[in-house]
Amino acid sequence: MTTKPRAVKYRIRRGEPLAPGLEGREPAPAPGARPAAPAPADLDAIRAEELTGRQLRMARRVAQKHGLTVDSDLDAVRQLRARGIDPFRTSQILELVRPDPQGKAPEGRVQLPQAVTRPRDQLPSTARTAPDPVAAGQGHAAEIMRIQRDIARRRQRKVASLFTRLFFLVLLPTIAVGWYFAAIATPMYATDSAFVIQQTQPQGALPGFGSLLQGTAMATQQDSMAVQDYLTSREAMMRLDADGAFRDHFSQPSIDPIQRLPEGATSEDLYKIYRDRVRISYDPTEGIIRMEVVAADPATSQAFSEELIRYAEEQVDQMSLRLRDAQMEDARAAYQAAEDRRSDALQAWLAAQEQAQQIDPVGETAARTTQISALETERQQLQLQLEQRLSVARPNEAQVENLRSQITNIEGLIANLRTQMTQADTAGSSLAARNTELRLAEENYTFQTLMVQQALAAMETARVEANRQVRYLATGVPPVAPDVATYPRVFENTLLAFLVFSGIYLMLSLTASILREQVTS
Repeated sequence: MTTKPRAVKYRIRRGEPLAPGLEGREPAPAPGARPAAPAPADLDAIRAEELTGRQLRMARRVAQKHGLTVDSDLDAVRQLRARGIDPFRTSQILELVRPDPQGKAPEGRVQLPQAVTRPRDQLPSTARTAPDPVAAGQGHAAEIMRIQRDIARRRQRKVASLFTRLFFLVLLPTIAVGWYFAAIATPMYATDSAFVIQQTQPQGALPGFGSLLQGTAMATQQDSMAVQDYLTSREAMMRLDADGAFRDHFSQPSIDPIQRLPEGATSEDLYKIYRDRVRISYDPTEGIIRMEVVAADPATSQAFSEELIRYAEEQVDQMSLRLRDAQMEDARAAYQAAEDRRSDALQAWLAAQEQAQQIDPVGETAARTTQISALETERQQLQLQLEQRLSVARPNEAQVENLRSQITNIEGLIANLRTQMTQADTAGSSLAARNTELRLAEENYTFQTLMVQQALAAMETARVEANRQVRYLATGVPPVAPDVATYPRVFENTLLAFLVFSGIYLMLSLTASILREQVTS
């Protein structure tokens, strides 16, 4: 930027006489200056020159310094030119007073400021002197130019320093990274695949909230996430290393040193390469698992991808098997317990039958009751016959006694039968007690049989439900070996490196600026 110089303006009063002794005295011409040409005296000719207001004012001031009496600014120009004085030369004011060669001012005259030679050890005087407007303006402009040149030099140095830092901290590392990806990095081939975990559809619609989730990604979300975690685990890496020689493949000398697994690497180093070369993502909205396997040649990349898909299928089968076993285990245990209780009830019933020496307590009781009824019927008939024999005038005593003896025997037999049914015998149990035991044993066996039937139905329901919970892996995009190297992506990786280095440089610059400001504040 350019700053206009500012000169101090001095106002000179009009009509102020010069110092005594200066009247009619002309200033000496400046060294090397050409003498002024005689000016025309005609005011019209001077007016035709179209002098500016500043020039006219300067002419009036010069005329006043020379003690001329003028009527107008044009008259001042005319009189000055008539005396051979150029009114527009800026040095006229300084040449009005000539210093004495001896450095002394004449008596009765005003001495203007002069250049005085002082000794080196003498300090400059503090007396105020009238500044030279022209010299002050020129010095101010020179100082401004010096400051501007200094600012320009500093800006140039700062720009050069900035470009140097950018070259060594950003541009040069970016060029090195781009050269590595373009000329040194080993080409890598990526095999893409996609698969989904599905659930077996039931024969009929499920009632309630379960039917809303059936067949959606939410039904198998946990299984999909479990499979994703398994495929990115160390166990899957060790299986792939054992089956497909994962370590040997990435330890080949043909792979560049940065991507190659170093000799004697630990399992943790191998796992880092596995996580970098096997990328698995899960989309919860669609339930699709996408897998990308990177290797140094297409065939190996496809083989690794197929092995990992096989591991995923085995994992899904194991999870389904555990789920089915967990659901069937309780049902099997309940059915087995019901079978055991029914077997115990059957053994108890058989023991009661053996102890009571009868099979059917209901039939035995019915037979005893039938016998008692038959005996009572026979006794009633004998009593009727006895009444008939006694109704005659002279009954036959032998027949009467015979009938009475039969009636007594039948009553004893009925009483004996009733006693056997209600009272305990020599063995300590009555027929009624034995019948009750047999009946309880029979009812217990019947109940346990019903429980076995219910447990069997529950186990069948659990089996159907377990079959409905079966998961299987369906491959949507099978792995196919690529014919063109997927990595490295030279332009994208170089651009990313440039952005990373630029960000690092920006953070370091900001940190340094903040620390510098904190230190200087």
